[in-house]
Amino acid sequence: MTEDSAKERILCAAEALFAESGFDATPTSRIAERAGVPKGLVHYYFRHKSDLLTALVERLPDERIEPAVVVVPGDLVGSLRRLVRELDHRFSRSLGLSHLLWREADTHHVVRDALHERFQVLVRQVRAVILAATGGGLPAADVERASGLLARAVSHRHATARHSDDDLPAEFDGELTFIAEALSSGRPASITPPGRDPGASAAGHEEGALPS
Repeated sequence: MTEDSAKERILCAAEALFAESGFDATPTSRIAERAGVPKGLVHYYFRHKSDLLTALVERLPDERIEPAVVVVPGDLVGSLRRLVRELDHRFSRSLGLSHLLWREADTHHVVRDALHERFQVLVRQVRAVILAATGGGLPAADVERASGLLARAVSHRHATARHSDDDLPAEFDGELTFIAEALSSGRPASITPPGRDPGASAAGHEEGALPS
């Protein structure tokens, strides 16, 4: 057994067991048994049990997408749709892992901090697409609000595993269109999209307000 294959088996076993029983209820002995390795090997690769969670976060798909891949200059709605579809495509094979990690973020700061950093990357990603699609010139505060609002909506979809490789659901597409049109028309981007409770923005996964 090679080092890489052993670590991969341990991580696959940990992911499956954490999904089944939760992190706290899964002893490392069960992980070793599921992976078919000695218990000591689990601690050799992952000194602390929480290190397994850190390693699992790193298995999530890369959210960084070059704006040129999705942007059509002058078409903000279309550009944002292509961005979200590309993100959904990348996450389509990691739905269970994404849901698991957001659940564990409620009680494990190492996951919460890592997911918060990924959220910041997503906000910057959305901002870059907005600026590239519009050519700039929009009020900076509105761009920031729109970027944060759409990033929260996308994070919520990935956190709850409520998306697929299919076309965007009508409700989500309506929210995306609302944000883009509000931004383009100069209306405040902080307006709550139709059908969404103002007090329940993206299931509470707001910037700086991840599960605590």
